Amino acid sequence: MAEDAFTEHRPLLFTIAYEMLGSATDAEDVLQESYLRWSTVDPATVEHPRAYLVRTVTRQALNHLRAVRVRREEYVGTWLPEPIRTAPEVSDDVILAESVSMAMLLVLETLNPTERAVFVLHDVFGYTHAEIAASIGKTEVTTRQTAHRARRHVHARRRRFEPDSDATREIVQRFLLAATTGEVQALMDLLAPDVVQISDGGGKVVAARRPITGRADVARFVLGVIRTTTAATKVEHATYNGMPAARFVTDGELDWLVAFEIHDGRIAGLYGMRNPDKLHCAETVLPLDRGGHHRGNHDR
Repeated sequence: MAEDAFTEHRPLLFTIAYEMLGSATDAEDVLQESYLRWSTVDPATVEHPRAYLVRTVTRQALNHLRAVRVRREEYVGTWLPEPIRTAPEVSDDVILAESVSMAMLLVLETLNPTERAVFVLHDVFGYTHAEIAASIGKTEVTTRQTAHRARRHVHARRRRFEPDSDATREIVQRFLLAATTGEVQALMDLLAPDVVQISDGGGKVVAARRPITGRADVARFVLGVIRTTTAATKVEHATYNGMPAARFVTDGELDWLVAFEIHDGRIAGLYGMRNPDKLHCAETVLPLDRGGHHRGNHDR
């Protein structure tokens, strides 16, 4: 049945759409559109359902990405990807964990839609240039050139990724303790010199409109934010986008969350989501999948 095939491959299809769009909400819209198209097809005429569905989702995601780019340019304050709650075992697949990390998704935002699709499908999911060319309607030669250009762009901008682990969670715990007790020096010692803090309020709640950089300024900002919390606010540890994170819950409602990027034992990035429109999917752990058949199948 068509529904069975779609359900079987849904984690893979969602992961592709999310990495292309940086939004779980938009990814779900793409999957809904793709399912409606799939439901009109006679499965008996499709030799390879997964390949067919991946092509469909890729094309729908590309169309969606081109449409939302203008909207993101008009976004109030700094735009961050919509965080997704991930299972701890996502970190077992370092390529998958890095590909959904906040840092990587922000780098992918600097690519044009076609470059992003090609990079994601080739370098993350291991599809060949010929397979990708069929999905995006380009020649194999053009796709190969696009992949090379996108990979060079991404590698020039990304830092070494450290997935969620006992060690990174322990650093976050020490950081939160120092912040809540006002231990400025302990806080500073846990921050990398070039640390960056990015907040996304979407113009709906109070949040820093621009990134804050540097150990001293970030520490000052964090202490200021902590002082605004109340005794009713509880801090919960979790994993989001393959990264250690902290959830700030007040009166049972998720008020905001912060994902932490760790490098060499220090916090290099803090990604704070306060936009309520991007927190409504933050409770459910979303299954992600790179697709075992293509894993490691890279043709350079």
